[in-house]
Amino acid sequence: MNNTTDRPKCWPVLPLDSWQDTYTTLHMWTQIVGKVRLRLTPLVNHWWNVPLYVTARGLTTSCIPYGDKSFELRFDFIHHQLVLETSDAIVKTLPLRPQSVAEFYKEFFAMLRSAGIEVKIWPMPVEIPKPIRFDQDQEHSSYDPEAVAKFWRILLSVSVVFQQFRSRFIGKSSPVHFFWGSFDLAVTRFSGRKAPPRDGADSITREAYSHEVSSVGFWPGAGFAGPAFYSYMAPEPPGFRTAQVQPASAHYDHTLGEFVVMYDDIRAASSPSEALLAFCESTYEAGAQAAKWDRDSLERSSP
Repeated sequence: MNNTTDRPKCWPVLPLDSWQDTYTTLHMWTQIVGKVRLRLTPLVNHWWNVPLYVTARGLTTSCIPYGDKSFELRFDFIHHQLVLETSDAIVKTLPLRPQSVAEFYKEFFAMLRSAGIEVKIWPMPVEIPKPIRFDQDQEHSSYDPEAVAKFWRILLSVSVVFQQFRSRFIGKSSPVHFFWGSFDLAVTRFSGRKAPPRDGADSITREAYSHEVSSVGFWPGAGFAGPAFYSYMAPEPPGFRTAQVQPASAHYDHTLGEFVVMYDDIRAASSPSEALLAFCESTYEAGAQAAKWDRDSLERSSP
């Protein structure tokens, strides 16, 4: 990787408590937009039709079909606006500013209707404690553009590393994508073997974990005192949790059932990109070895 990705501006400081309210509000906004994609696109294996994708300006739904046209929704974290573009040349914008989730919800669907797009979503947030209906949420209303810009800058840097990590695998692999439910950026590798059924799993979980996986991702703060990276195997093979992985600050979290390394430890490394890649590679190798994946047929040979 180009060492310019290790410049300090590529890995800014972003403690969770410095933008917790904005984080929570933005999380709800991405869920509202993401649910439109979920509603209008066909199911793709492991819910790959659901996430958003990192762009040079923020996050996008990618192209969404709608009748005889298509449209795209983009969070622009440079000009701080939500952009709607359609295949019949309509462009509309919604400013990202301090406003309640309920106000955003109302203005967002008004923007869609003004472009001839009628869609209904389930108005309840997912994967959070104590959810409030989007159209009734007056509690969450913060938007700090500087903090959001830092968050996006981190996503850009992490995405570069995850893409590099993904390129070394020739088996089935997910895109590098941003799940708005859990608000994390992730990439997942597959062994090619079906996973045993999970007792008591709901339909969402059964679809997500129908096959053996090794997944790595970035959380900007949920569940931790600050932003962190995670890596897990599903199902987890014996011996995985006791493996020696890199960097030295990484550890296995027995509550989560995942290896974790804090973002601040990565950004403090002499090469954050190399430290993160080492975390990705070492945790994957530990899991693939323990689970007896056919690595010769799944991994790209070194030139």
